[in-house]
Amino acid sequence: MKSLYLAAIAALTSQALYAQDAQQPAGQPQQFDAENGVVTIGSDRMFQIGSADHRFSFKPYMMLQTTVNYNYYDDEGLDKAYNQDNVANSGFAIPYAVLGFTGKAFDHITYNLSVNAAATGANILQQAWFDVKVNNGFAVRVGKFKTPFTSAYLTTLGETLMPILPVSLTATTIMPYSLNAVMPKIGTGFDLGVMLHGDICPSFGYEVGFFNGNGSGSNTATKTFSDDWHIPSLLYACRLSWTPFGDMPRTQGNAKMLDENKLEVAVSGSINVESESESTNDTRAGIEFSWLHKRLFVAAEAYMMHVGFTDRQKIDKTYNFFGGYVQAGYFVHPQWQVTARYDFYDRNSSSTDGILNSPAVGFNYFIRNSGLKLSGVYQFIGRTGHKTQLDRDNDDLGLAKQSACVMLQYTF
Repeated sequence: MKSLYLAAIAALTSQALYAQDAQQPAGQPQQFDAENGVVTIGSDRMFQIGSADHRFSFKPYMMLQTTVNYNYYDDEGLDKAYNQDNVANSGFAIPYAVLGFTGKAFDHITYNLSVNAAATGANILQQAWFDVKVNNGFAVRVGKFKTPFTSAYLTTLGETLMPILPVSLTATTIMPYSLNAVMPKIGTGFDLGVMLHGDICPSFGYEVGFFNGNGSGSNTATKTFSDDWHIPSLLYACRLSWTPFGDMPRTQGNAKMLDENKLEVAVSGSINVESESESTNDTRAGIEFSWLHKRLFVAAEAYMMHVGFTDRQKIDKTYNFFGGYVQAGYFVHPQWQVTARYDFYDRNSSSTDGILNSPAVGFNYFIRNSGLKLSGVYQFIGRTGHKTQLDRDNDDLGLAKQSACVMLQYTF
C-alpha cells in the first residue's frame, strides 16, 4: 500500500511539473505573473504546481530583505541634555520577511495570501484576497490588498526603483500645532475591502473600491456611519488607467524585462470618511505616468490631499497638501541599474510657506540566476521657501536630513 501511495504522489508531481513545461513552449516569450504584489513569478520557474488543463495553479513565493541603514537628523528637536544623538534609527534591519502563495482555481478565480514575519500585530497578515473574474470587463476582489492609488505602492514590493519610498507618500503631514494628533499621510497602501475592476476596452482599465480606511494595521471591522454625510465611514477609491501597449508590468527594475515597451497613464482619487479617529474627512487625488522602454524606466507622479474636519471637531478650517516625484532607472549593464529621483512635499500645507525637496541616487545589482538583488540609495532632504526659521526647523521634524541604505534582497 505504501509503495502505491508513493507511486501516486510521484505521478501527480511529474504531471504538475510537465504542466509547467507545457505553459512555455520552446521559442515562446516568457510570461510574468505579478498579481501577488510582492514578487514577479516567471513562467520558466519550475517550482509551481498546476493541472494539465491549466485551470488550477499553486505558486509559492517568498521575499526577504535585509538592510543596513544610516540616518542623520538636524539639531532641531533634539535635546542634548538627554544625550540625544544626530545619528539615530541606524544599523541593521529586516523590513520584509514575506512568505506567501498565489494561484488560480476553476479558471476564473485567482487568490493570494502572504504573511510578513518582520511585522507586528495586524500587519503580520500582509495580504489575503481572492478575485472572481466574470469577464475581461468585470471582476471582483475581496479581502486585504493594495488600494488603487499611486504606482509607487502598486509596484511589486521587491521591484521598486529604490529601497526607500518617496517621502511625500510615507511621511505624516504637519497640522497646526494644537491639532498634531491628526497627521494623515498621502499614501494609503494595503487595506481591507472590496474592489470592482476590469478593462473598459483593450487600452483602458478601471478600479473602484470600498475599504475600511484604517490601513494595514487593522484586520477587524471598526467603522461606523458618518454623522455629517450619513454614509458609511469608509475609504472610497477609484483609478482609471490608459495602457496603449498592453498591461504595464508592476516593476521598476527587473533584469529579465529588458525588451519591453510599455506605457501607463493613470488618474486616481479617494475620500476617507471620518478618518483619523473620526476627526477628519480626507480627499486624495493623483496623476501617474510610467514608461518602461527596454533598459529605461521613467515615472512621475503628482498628488494632493484635502483635509477637512468633521462637524464634531468644531473647526471650520481646511488644509491642502501637495507632493510628487520624478524618477528614472537605466540598465547600464544587463545586471546593473542606476537610479535617480527628485521628490517634493508640501508637508506643512499650502497655507504655510515652504516645501521639502528630496533628491536621491541609487543602484540595483541583480545577481544572475540566484534571485538576489543588491540595492543602495542615498537621500537628502532639503527645505525651501519657508517664511521663518522656526517654520523651516519644524517642517522636517522626525525626518532624517541625510539617509543611506544598502539592501540585500532574496526573492523566490
